[in-house]
Amino acid sequence: MNPFTFHNPTKLVFGKGQNENLVKEVKNYGNKVLVVYGGGSIKHNGLYDFVTSELTEAGIQMTELAGVEPNPRLTTVKKGIELCRKNDIELVLAVGGGSVIDASKAIAVGAKYDGNIWDIITKKALPTDALPLGTVLTLAATGSEMNSGSVITNWEINEKLGWSSPFSFPKFSILDPKNTVSVPKDQTVYGMVDMMTHVIEAYFHKAENTALQDRIMESILHTVLETAPKLLEDLENEEHRETILYCGTMALNGITQMGLRGDWATHNMEHAVSAVYDIPHAGGLAILFPHWLKFTINERISRHVQLATRVLGVDPYGKTDQEIALEGIGVLSAFWTSLGAPNRLADYNIDDSQVEKMADLASNRGEFGNFKSLTREDVVTILTAAL
Repeated sequence: MNPFTFHNPTKLVFGKGQNENLVKEVKNYGNKVLVVYGGGSIKHNGLYDFVTSELTEAGIQMTELAGVEPNPRLTTVKKGIELCRKNDIELVLAVGGGSVIDASKAIAVGAKYDGNIWDIITKKALPTDALPLGTVLTLAATGSEMNSGSVITNWEINEKLGWSSPFSFPKFSILDPKNTVSVPKDQTVYGMVDMMTHVIEAYFHKAENTALQDRIMESILHTVLETAPKLLEDLENEEHRETILYCGTMALNGITQMGLRGDWATHNMEHAVSAVYDIPHAGGLAILFPHWLKFTINERISRHVQLATRVLGVDPYGKTDQEIALEGIGVLSAFWTSLGAPNRLADYNIDDSQVEKMADLASNRGEFGNFKSLTREDVVTILTAAL
């Protein structure tokens, strides 16, 4: 494996009843809080009332930023930064899913940066500080609650970019499965697809001697494969919600990528697709990932075979490596489809009219991908196959 240093400073407050720790955690950082949330689901499930009443009773001053988009936009981030400066905010509190947390990371960093936050997102500048960030997670999906990553969309120029900084780790994250029970079926499905793709991105690496890392990743995938159908049969089951919630965090808090470097090309391609069409991130991943797997099948086929046989239940007897790998890809795609995820770009009414533009966006900084480097022409091939 590759030499590595691992440090994750986020305090994870996990399990049933952990909402009750909110005030204690907030009080560690100040009394002036910007509460960031999305489209209003937290008002329907009672979490908004809980958070605001708890903070108010504790004498904490609140400023609110509502309406964070599913693909959080730069304009919303800038609104949050201005609110922080205007109200002398001491802590940013994200109450929501990955999009809310991603926007809050950019707000927390941007509030301590004199320039345009887009400079940091495009890596033209490096942050040197940030406001403290806390999260109350409502959706098992992105893992943003325990990592430094964030994805922001600049809709004016159709760019959707991932970025990270040591300053963008949440200080604490409260994960109470009760907060995810009201998540509707489609978002639950997208969340499970998203966390699986995070693991698979890491799984396709070129490091040697990664037996433990591989088994950790395989165990997360097995757990989602086993739990997903049960959860979709009983969406209010807190035990299944708790299991999936933990899987989502473990899939992208850094533990799976110690000593290795995953690929991440599929995420980059999906960012280009949703920058143009504003589709659900995990829906795009469910469509694109099988096609990336097919495109890279001869790069290091042992990884494809290992995924197929150790995770996806493919019987290798009497089959070539190519046949095993292709069968595994088919099993994965069929599983996502069985959950209700899309499998063609046409499912989102996407045709070939913007393929060239999406390929340009995906490759505008040159070739990308660590398991297999993709050119612009490769992206066109993959996108066209996914139509």
